[in-house]
Amino acid sequence: MKEKELERLTNLKLIEKDLYKKGFKNICGIDEAGRGPLAGPVVVAGVIMPENSMIEGVNDSKKVSEKKREKLYDLILEEATSYSVAIIGHDVIDDINILNATKRGVTEVVDGLDIKPELIIIDALEHIDTRGIPYESIIKGDAKCYNIAAASIIAKVTRDRIMREYDEIYPQYGFINHKGYGTAKHIAAIKEYGLCPIHRKSFTKNYV
Repeated sequence: MKEKELERLTNLKLIEKDLYKKGFKNICGIDEAGRGPLAGPVVVAGVIMPENSMIEGVNDSKKVSEKKREKLYDLILEEATSYSVAIIGHDVIDDINILNATKRGVTEVVDGLDIKPELIIIDALEHIDTRGIPYESIIKGDAKCYNIAAASIIAKVTRDRIMREYDEIYPQYGFINHKGYGTAKHIAAIKEYGLCPIHRKSFTKNYV
């Protein structure tokens, strides 16, 4: 590993290093993908990485190319002490709103871990049910914490794969390119074809 990358990863683990020193062993990073799109689910992922994990390239998923995320996904899951993914559908998002749907996903992720963490670190979410496990909400956590960055990659890759499958069912919307986000082409397709079954009705009122 190049010195520059080693330095970047070391900096990405500073918050966790401090937490390990305080006696926390299993720290679970949680992040989501898909709060903003007009279609498809929100995906929440939680990952407990070993204290000494240093996977080259782990970063906030938004800063990593799609091809590289796919490779990192496999490496993260190989190394993870425990991980869990929750997929909350468009219908639930419409029913209880995106914030509550994301929070529900967090609780499902905690329930799905086969190792109970001593601490959860999460990207900018508060007032969540973590089943009594203490948590710290960290603003821009996916860019500041290794475990949250790893979770952001798992969430993003999982969601992108789902949207690629939907693209085969509803090819006219171009989901393979924008993954359901409100791009000009996506909005034009909604105006031309109307909504498909995976569109979030609460997000698309202005376009129909």
